[in-house]
This record gives sequence, structure tokens and C-alpha cells, in this order.
Amino acid sequence: MTQKRSIAVHIRGKEYRIRSEDDSESLQEIAGYVDETIARVEARTGAVDSLDVVMLTALNLARELFQAREDVRAMGFDPGRMRALIELAESAVTAEPH
Repeated sequence: MTQKRSIAVHIRGKEYRIRSEDDSESLQEIAGYVDETIARVEARTGAVDSLDVVMLTALNLARELFQAREDVRAMGFDPGRMRALIELAESAVTAEPH
């Protein structure tokens, strides 16, 4: 099991420390996407209240997530089966030879 570590990311000029097993580069990319989405919401809506901006951003990101899930389902993709196949492949690669 990978150990969680504290990784600093910046969103809207503020530093947030996140405890995660993910690599720093991935978290930086995610934080950058959130930061860009917040900026788009601010520009489109003209909202100035930070809670309003964050809530509208959360709704936008949730909409993207739901759409991506629907797209995956429409293609007949089964995430549970894919995860099981990945785990099977990983166990075969990490198993010691007999």
C-alpha cells in the first residue's frame, strides 16, 4: 500500500494541502483544472461571492462527471469489470515465478 503524503496545490491563489496517495503531478493537474473551471464560472456569471462561485463550479464539474459516466455507459463499458481485469493483470505481473 502506498503511503499518503501531504501535497500542496494552489487554487485561486490559495494553497491547499491534500493528503493523498496520488502523485503530485496528477494532483497539480486536477487542481489546475478546478482553478480554470472556477475562473470560467466567474467570467461567465459575473458572480463575486466566493461561495456562489464554488457552488456553481461544483455543479459544472458534477455535470461533466455525470455526462462522462453516461458516455461510458452508452459505449457498453463496465468499470467494475475493467477494475477486476486490471487487478488480475497486476497480480500476474507481481506474482513470483514458480
